[in-house]
Amino acid sequence: MILEMRNIQKQFDGLEVLKDISFDVDKGEVVSIIGPSGSGKSTLLRCATFLETIDGGEIRYMGGTAAHTDGSGHAVYVDQKELRRFRSYCGLVFQQFNLFPHYSILKNLTDAPIHVQGREKDEAEQTALELLTKMGIADKADAYPYQLSGGQQQRVAIARALAMRPKILFFDEPTSALDPELTGEVLKVIRQLAEEHMTMVVVTHEMPFAKAVSNRVIFMDGGVIVEQGDPKDVFENPQEERTKQFLRVFER
Repeated sequence: MILEMRNIQKQFDGLEVLKDISFDVDKGEVVSIIGPSGSGKSTLLRCATFLETIDGGEIRYMGGTAAHTDGSGHAVYVDQKELRRFRSYCGLVFQQFNLFPHYSILKNLTDAPIHVQGREKDEAEQTALELLTKMGIADKADAYPYQLSGGQQQRVAIARALAMRPKILFFDEPTSALDPELTGEVLKVIRQLAEEHMTMVVVTHEMPFAKAVSNRVIFMDGGVIVEQGDPKDVFENPQEERTKQFLRVFER
């Protein structure tokens, strides 16, 4: 098991955003998380990748516990050194790319492997060039983010996450900032990673993509998991009325 999240709770200013969320992700599995805006999907990803702290529950990676609830009901995290190790297991691709604008594309990919993971510059650059080739943008290594289209920038962001050699890759609405033509470019890359059995959790509004690529679909609303299961079952025969209402919008 790569990731286990148990009874996750998160509040912002007294508002419950995540209410007792539990799910697992196994090695090589692709899990898509769907649901309306404000349902807690992005917050769940930010908790899973340690960008937000949970208020309660347990987060486990690779069999080790990164955070748990103590006897007084508070979430307790491991120390900073251990937390760095847990962070290294996961990569996150954001909606808005989050590339460093003053770095070349190659430096965007090599900076963290060299300075965070301590890898040799030559090895980091070779890995980066291999990933850019895989993304179909090897000719952009010396370019800067502003010189690339949105679809190219998002492919760079995916390559940058992969350069850290994560065990699991999270995508937070990776196509929401792109027009339909560029969306196809990025979804093609994620499909390819799925075929290579990369472990992934994808928050998406692209329903046909989620149905075609996922091993499991989770439908969230109001900070809870309303329904989850095989994509065919969830999309073609949802059991919960709220799931049916949500999917009806996409059938129009």
